[in-house]
Amino acid sequence: MVKIKKRKLKEAEIPTSSMADIAFLLLLFFLVATVIDVDTGIGLTLPEYVPPSEQKFAPISKDRMAALLINENGDVLLNKKQISIPQIKENLIARIKSKIDLPKKKKLIVSVKTDRRTNYNIYIQALDQVKGAYFEVRKEYALQHWGKKVSELDKTQMHELRDKIPIIISIAEPEVVKK
Repeated sequence: MVKIKKRKLKEAEIPTSSMADIAFLLLLFFLVATVIDVDTGIGLTLPEYVPPSEQKFAPISKDRMAALLINENGDVLLNKKQISIPQIKENLIARIKSKIDLPKKKKLIVSVKTDRRTNYNIYIQALDQVKGAYFEVRKEYALQHWGKKVSELDKTQMHELRDKIPIIISIAEPEVVKK
């Protein structure tokens, strides 16, 4: 009897010489292709700079102005009455509604003034409440007049809504605190 020797086959190997290159290229691809969410900041339209010598001041009646003052301790005054931050929105809604049918030159102006040492987070919360009041009034107006949400309005309706309820916020220069 003749014995047949079985040949031993080499085990299959995966070539690993270029594995590091492939891993590096994949890493590079994902770094380039990934979108990183970046905070864009606060959406405010700032006025053009006018030198103090050329500035003109027009008197504004007290019923047209809502003065919002925030001190360094986080205390909020709305027209010299102390309120909490969540109360800003509910206090402004009625005032904004009362000015809807008036011409643009008689609409409500919300003046926000802070102390230089005011906590930035409190300042942003107060601005959010002010804008929230305007957005709430706009939402109600859109539902009453067109039976639609603000996001469903067409361009002409949106333009009319912005004319009827313009967001007029005056951000006053913080006062210098003297020690």
